Amino acid sequence: MIAQPTASLWIGGKPVEGQGAELPVLYPFTGEPVAMLAEASAAQVAEACATAAKAQGEWAALPPVERGRVLIRAAQIIRERNDDLARIETLDTGKPIQETLVADWPSGADALEFFGGLAASVTGQHIPLGADWAYTMRVPLGVCAGIGAWNYPSQIACWKSAPALAMGNAMVFKPSEETPLGALKLAEILAEAGLPDDVFNVVQGRADVGGALVGDPNVAKVSLTGSVPTGRKVYAAAAEGMRHVTMELGGKSPLIVFDDASLEDAVGAAILANFYSSGQICSNGTRVFVQRGLVEAFLARLTERVEGVRMGDPMDPETQLGPIINPAQAAKIRAAIHAGTESGARLVCGGEGEGAFIPPTVFADATDDMTISRDEIFGPVMTVLSFDDEDEAIRRANDTGFGLAAGVFTRDLARAHRVVGRLEAGTCWINAYNLTPVQMPFGGVKMSGIGRENAAAAIEHYSQLKSVYVGMGVVDAPY
Repeated sequence: MIAQPTASLWIGGKPVEGQGAELPVLYPFTGEPVAMLAEASAAQVAEACATAAKAQGEWAALPPVERGRVLIRAAQIIRERNDDLARIETLDTGKPIQETLVADWPSGADALEFFGGLAASVTGQHIPLGADWAYTMRVPLGVCAGIGAWNYPSQIACWKSAPALAMGNAMVFKPSEETPLGALKLAEILAEAGLPDDVFNVVQGRADVGGALVGDPNVAKVSLTGSVPTGRKVYAAAAEGMRHVTMELGGKSPLIVFDDASLEDAVGAAILANFYSSGQICSNGTRVFVQRGLVEAFLARLTERVEGVRMGDPMDPETQLGPIINPAQAAKIRAAIHAGTESGARLVCGGEGEGAFIPPTVFADATDDMTISRDEIFGPVMTVLSFDDEDEAIRRANDTGFGLAAGVFTRDLARAHRVVGRLEAGTCWINAYNLTPVQMPFGGVKMSGIGRENAAAAIEHYSQLKSVYVGMGVVDAPY
């Protein structure tokens, strides 16, 4: 199966071949190449940023409703071609086709449509000051640099570009070197939808290319989705130029299940919060706190539901669990599983697996200080921890440097809202998990990031306020 694009980069409204090192695209299921790309050179990164800077002003000068129409047309094209785009996404990521058909490009289309519709409604404020008055304008930042992760590459490209473009910015996007194909398809689709040349550019590469992009003098804002260590480096580099930043980073999120919860719903949510996309989701609720009286019933039902999971060819519509993105990540996950057993936690089901596949793995009888309870594993590994009362659950759930997400399952809605109010997390769910509609802001607190993706809140992170004072009378100076 081949997914070779026309060229490796997209600069100036057309495909351009990279001048840097080779960048093979390997299908995680087989390890075989499906495309061979080339990284951007430093000069090409600079060209992409300069090109975007030159085009940004004219794009921003268009009526917002016209910018919105381009994004809405792009969303329509994505939906019309979803089957083909899902196939490319599966080749790129290894995720089962049953996932990529419904969760990846469709979410990206939702973002483009939402911000396309929102573009014309963004206004400023009138401030009466007696005879004088003032007003505010929400204006674009300029050139935005987007840096994507490999787990949801096309969704992330859309989530970042949609608000940026809606507000009149230009964007230079660097996808993960592991999953570079979707961003190129997005560039083609935006161009077909009527986006002017140069406004959206794509550069490919590893960390050096990302560093050149973040440090380019034309870049006014950086939006990263990635790990906490990468976020620290990018945030520090962006600070050198006083650039705006949005950081959507990792997590070790708690999912709290009280003993009055629907067992079936709680187990289903725990499955979605740990094993969807082979557990490679930043917001996953990997610390599942279950009230003591429900623990054994929870583990028994969970084991029943995951023991028949279908692993295999991601292109097979019946496959439910795909391969891990690459051997290095699989080795990291296996090391975490080994550490869990060595530390004395009980392995309820799963294990280290073979080759590219790791089955749904569940640990119980764990303690909060174990590695499997503290570190982000980014694989299909769940740690179940028991608790006695509400205060204990909240205290232990918050005992982490992360703060991306959290979930609560209970039939007592007063308790649900009370607990959510005390949890230190940017995105929370009650009797649900990992649902991220574009209408709802998404992002974290503490080490899990800064700023928000999606919803009207994202507009604040892709624009800035300009204040204007209007004097209506004579100027009264003291001398």
